[in-house]
Amino acid sequence: MVSDPHAPFELELRVQPDDIDQLNHVNNVVYLKWVQDVAIAHWTAAAPPEAQAALFWVVVRHEIDYLRPALAGDRILARTWVGPATRRSFERNTEILRAGDRALLARARTLWCPMAVATGRPATVSEEVRSAFSVPDD
Repeated sequence: MVSDPHAPFELELRVQPDDIDQLNHVNNVVYLKWVQDVAIAHWTAAAPPEAQAALFWVVVRHEIDYLRPALAGDRILARTWVGPATRRSFERNTEILRAGDRALLARARTLWCPMAVATGRPATVSEEVRSAFSVPDD
């Protein structure tokens, strides 16, 4: 389990042959998959088991800036960290880096909504989850 859920969490990935599009670089949709993959990995590594059993998260908004292409064979480092939250919307930030030179390839801001496993509807989270997976809005 991650000791500080506010600290950036990193996940190493590798560009797969199916990630490459007709322009010979990673397709934009793959970047969004990486944003989702690192967020889920962070939740799994940092959230208490009872919260994981009670909640799942759905994306309500993605904003992504594509800065440089990822290419076949690249190792990718996806970094994510939490931002501010409202009652039902939790911000998460992500950077997609090329692992070899740490060049920033993409930057994303995603809003996630917590959902109750039992009902499949938006959920109110515990204070423990709120404090671990959000920061005060400055």
